[in-house]
Parts: sequence; C-alpha cells; structure tokens
Amino acid sequence: MKYLLMVYFDGAQERMTRLPAREQAAIAQEFVAFFQSPQIRDGNQLQPPATATTVRDRDGETVRTPGPCPAASGEPLGGYYLVEADDLDAAVVIAARIPAMRLGAAVEVRPVIHR
Repeated sequence: MKYLLMVYFDGAQERMTRLPAREQAAIAQEFVAFFQSPQIRDGNQLQPPATATTVRDRDGETVRTPGPCPAASGEPLGGYYLVEADDLDAAVVIAARIPAMRLGAAVEVRPVIHR
C-alpha cells in the first residue's frame, strides 16, 4: 500500500541553518540515504510557502490566490515522500526515520487511494 508522508517544518529549516556546517552535511547525507531506501517511491523538498498559489472553484470560476492553503496545523508543508509500506504501522516506522524529525518537523502519514 502507498502512503504519502507530508513533512511539516515548524522552524526545522531555520534550526538546520544554525547548526555547524559539519552537522548540516551529516544530516544532508542522512536525507540522501533515506531517499535511497527501497520503500521510497518519490519525494521532494518544496519551495517556501510564499511561492505557493491556491486554486479554488468559486461558482464555476477558477480563482487563484497568492500563498498557500491555510493549514490546520499552521505549520508550512515543506516536503513529501511517497512510500510503499505493508500497513500504517510500517509507514509510521518509515516516517520516524526522516531526519527532519530530529529538527522538530512533524510528519503526517496518509494512505493513498488506489485506482
């Protein structure tokens, strides 16, 4: 089964930039290793929320609004991974290995509907 792991950065990126260069490089290598895991199907870091455009339908008309959709958590979505896992418990184990977790990021795990 596929799961989308959405990584929400609540200051994690800023904390990363305050680390010594050696620690930053080590965490960057952890991200590379994580991405090479056989369960990972896709993933990317996203541009900052200020670059987002929200699209909605208003009475049949497409309306574009600068900025991200308001998130329930208030934390900006910073990236995602699409993973293959046997079940939710296995997907949570994969999510817990994302290096950004140690920097304060939260990860939402959501099953993907198969069609």
